Amino acid sequence: MFRREIILGLTAFGLAACSSRTPVARIGPDGLPLPTVYQIGANDVDAIQFRMEESINALRQAAGVTPVALDSNLIAAAATHARDMSVQNRPWLFGSDGSSPLDRARRAGFTGQLLGEIISESYETELETLAAWSQDRDSREVLLDPSARRIGFAWYQEPAGKLWWTLNVGSAPGSLSAPSPVDIRPLGSPVAGSTFQG
Repeated sequence: MFRREIILGLTAFGLAACSSRTPVARIGPDGLPLPTVYQIGANDVDAIQFRMEESINALRQAAGVTPVALDSNLIAAAATHARDMSVQNRPWLFGSDGSSPLDRARRAGFTGQLLGEIISESYETELETLAAWSQDRDSREVLLDPSARRIGFAWYQEPAGKLWWTLNVGSAPGSLSAPSPVDIRPLGSPVAGSTFQG
């Protein structure tokens, strides 16, 4: 009898241990796991920005172009626009005050030339968003611009989880030249985002 109690006790303990460690994924009617909301916390900001910088530089290295570095002024311009897109409730290259990507970069104190801005509205992670951008010809041109030396990456997350991503790409600070004509090319669906090339 004592042996049976030990076996039952070990079995119950094993089942309890398994159930407490393994989260149960919710399954949809198609049998696949349902997506979960990607929540970004205040402590995640630096990790996400550096992960994005490393990922962009991996793409640039594979293309044989110079790496880029995060720039606080471009980050500020990107953060301002990400929040403003949420207020406007549309992925759109112009600010609610009529500002262009060039205007926002200058206002934030960036002294280089803004080479492009890429935006997106999604529930995807930053790396899923970067993967989508890298598949689009216009966005990829901005990401791999040989003149690029600085980036600013930021986002705004709504309480329900929707993310508004903005990536600014610029030349080295102090290399401001006459701005190029504005070239705005929407990417397929407005949910995917849009690209500005300066």
